[in-house]
Amino acid sequence: MALFSADLFPTKWSFVVFVSYMALFINQGILVTASKSKDNSYSYNTITVVLLTEVFKLFAAAVLFIKDHTVASFFQNIVAHGKVLCLYFIPAALYCLYNNLQFVNLSAYDPTTYYLLLQFRVVVTGVIFQLIFKKQLSFIQWGSLLLLTLGCIIKEIRHDVSHAGTLSTTPTSFLDYLDIHLLFIMLQVFSSCFAGVYNEFLLKDTGVDVHIMMANVFMYLNSIVCNVLVLTFRGQLVEAFTADSLMSIMKPGVISIVINNAAIGIVTSLFLRSLNSILKTFASALELMFTAVLCWLIFGIPVDLFTVLAIFIVSAATYLYAQNPVVNKARTDFELDVKKKSEEKSVIALDDSPLGHRHKPLMSV
Repeated sequence: MALFSADLFPTKWSFVVFVSYMALFINQGILVTASKSKDNSYSYNTITVVLLTEVFKLFAAAVLFIKDHTVASFFQNIVAHGKVLCLYFIPAALYCLYNNLQFVNLSAYDPTTYYLLLQFRVVVTGVIFQLIFKKQLSFIQWGSLLLLTLGCIIKEIRHDVSHAGTLSTTPTSFLDYLDIHLLFIMLQVFSSCFAGVYNEFLLKDTGVDVHIMMANVFMYLNSIVCNVLVLTFRGQLVEAFTADSLMSIMKPGVISIVINNAAIGIVTSLFLRSLNSILKTFASALELMFTAVLCWLIFGIPVDLFTVLAIFIVSAATYLYAQNPVVNKARTDFELDVKKKSEEKSVIALDDSPLGHRHKPLMSV
């Protein structure tokens, strides 16, 4: 049996995008962790970093588009696709929330635990994917998604056991087990799931005729607006652009976070256009294996037996899915396939018709 189905990576380019996506996200977790202080806080304004990242993404996407087109064409596309530009406000707002919660949650969890908790988005993504694209996942595909979620549960069992000795014997209610950071993780999961699937829907359906770099421009324009609104709501708009705030991010480590996150944005759009949201969640799950090992080597964060078991289960789930991947082509590709099959059927029908046989020589007895 092959390691994975041919439908998993339809082209060599899609495989390159898949690997690049994982590598950039693994690097992001390590860079953000390395930028934390000893008390798990950040010595820079995290919202300023997120906003600067969106500006850098916008600049990169615009340059990549203009490189193959003209400046006039750039503005013409913005006007021509105004509706799509407005629709991108939805995933942009959710990604804005996701990016800002990333700093909050990574300050509360080690990278391995953080990524394992985020794997609950796999099942949520499956549900949202079915609703938006109106596609039913198979029994095996759902099985792989649930198996992947099991890895997260095992990691959390380890988390509970490690704190068992410090628990009080006083009766506690269910609410006592709730943690504000767990609620933040749940919010981050939903924002990631819906934003990812809806972004894929725009890339493959509603905005399929928009150049992918223009789609990125639309996304980042809306993201900048969302982040400015966040700064205004928190009363940090002026503070974020003070001399001290700007100087605090002028460090190699912080600049690396900005550049790496910008690259993630570009690669994510390529991922959703050539692959799909379901596979994206599996790519995120695979990150934890490499993140666990690298954080152990770099930061000395231990990897216990429960983490190893969780990683094994995630690997098994990924292998199961790789044998039965979801295929979700863009509307234009789907229409092209339908046209091609229709033409093939026409040729076959012509060959089987009396007209198709009239020039064939009769065999003598």
